[in-house]
Order: sequence, then structure tokens, then C-alpha cells
Amino acid sequence: MNPNRPNSSSPKPLRTSDLAQAVGIHPNTVRRYEEWGLIPPVERGRNGYRIYTQKHVDCLRVARAIFAGDYAGRAIRQAATRIIQFCVADDWGGALEAAYQHKAAIQSEKAQALAAVDLLEHWAQGKAADAGARYLHIADAARLLGLSCDKLRNWERNGLLTVPRESENGYRVYGPEEISRLRVIRMLIQAGYSLMAILRMLTLLDRGELEDARLALDTPNPGEDVYMAADHWLTTLAAEEQRSKDLITLLDRIISARNMSKPST
Repeated sequence: MNPNRPNSSSPKPLRTSDLAQAVGIHPNTVRRYEEWGLIPPVERGRNGYRIYTQKHVDCLRVARAIFAGDYAGRAIRQAATRIIQFCVADDWGGALEAAYQHKAAIQSEKAQALAAVDLLEHWAQGKAADAGARYLHIADAARLLGLSCDKLRNWERNGLLTVPRESENGYRVYGPEEISRLRVIRMLIQAGYSLMAILRMLTLLDRGELEDARLALDTPNPGEDVYMAADHWLTTLAAEEQRSKDLITLLDRIISARNMSKPST
């Protein structure tokens, strides 16, 4: 057993500074994590100082491992939060199970992201499923696609498509090409890609310069500000998947160490 690791059967009280040093963070961050419920409730000594144990160190390491990366969406974050909840409740078996569910959630998001690219590539090759579609005004197009008229206008304002208009009244007219393009945009957005990433890819496509759709969606242009994980979504998901595997390894080590530290009967 690591001599630097406090034994849970005869724990040595740890101060805030000890906990911060063990995990490599600022003491104020420890207190913030305590406020957020990411570590178990902390007892205080007669002098009022917080008294931490190895369980707090372990929970803090798990929390740091989870929040080290970019925000990868609500579903993945909720799955990760369940891991911490089990750790705080001292249910490490439950935490390990939740960690595998967390990995599965990431892999599901990744599969959806790749499926959207498959549809994009199919459409980019001229294989439009809506080739025989009739021409629609915006309300009918929105109804067909299950979207709002405001959403269609927003995508147009952001440069994702250009919609022709009737010469007599200026009404938008969505034909087969626009409907197919909207289907692709909708699936990419539902799969987690940002408007910036989609615009980047569509710009190359419209110029006849698109060579690799996945690369275009995942690679910001030089000088392009990256504000969201979804601006390079495939890279984000790949990093999250690796982080989920590392998290499972961390939990295995913690559980093994805790089992070794239990007094023999």
C-alpha cells in the first residue's frame, strides 16, 4: 500500500491545504467543490477547522477527472454527475456502474455524430431523397421537417442556406434542394455540431472545395475563434471517450485501495 495514502481504518485528518496539494488544485477550489456537493460533508474539529479524510481525496479526484474536459452536452454531463453522487454516498460499486453508463452515453453521442456525417456525405454526392418533392412555402416546409418557421429563418440568417423567393410577393420557396439541405442541417445540429462548424463545412461544399466532411466539421479555420466544444465536436467526443476510460481505471484503483485498507476479519 502507498505509504503516502492515509489508511481509512486509522485515518489521519487532512487539512484543506493537504487535500488541495494531493489533487493539485487551489484550496479555494476545494471549498467550492464542497459547496457544490461534489465531495462528502466535512466534519470540523474543536478549533473549527475542516477535517478531511481519504474519502474526500478520492471523491475530489473523481470530480476533477470528470470536469477536466469541455462541456460535452447535458446527457453526458448528467451521466457524469451520477458517478459523483455515488462517490459522495460512499457507493463505489454504484459509481463504477455509473461510469460504464457514462462511457456508453458518450459512445452513443459519437455514433449519432458519425451517422449525421454519413447522411451529409450521401447528400453531398447528389443522392437527394427529396428529389421529387414539391415546392413549399415556409410554413409547409417547417411542418414537413418538424421545425419552427423562426428556426428556418435563423438558419438562413446564419448563412446555412439561401432560399429563393417568388418574384411576385417575395415569399420564400423551398424546393427539393433546400428541403434536402435542411434535413442534413437538422440532423447535424441534433447530433451536436455547432452552427459554426456546419457553416464552415457548407461553405467549402458550396465552393466545390469539400474533400473531407468530417475534417471540415471538426477543424476550425485559422483565426476562427472556438467558443464551444461543438465547434470541433468529433474531437471533443473522442477526448471524452478516452476520459471516460481513464475514469473507470481511476475508480478501479480507488476501489482496490479501499478494499486493501479494510481491516482483515
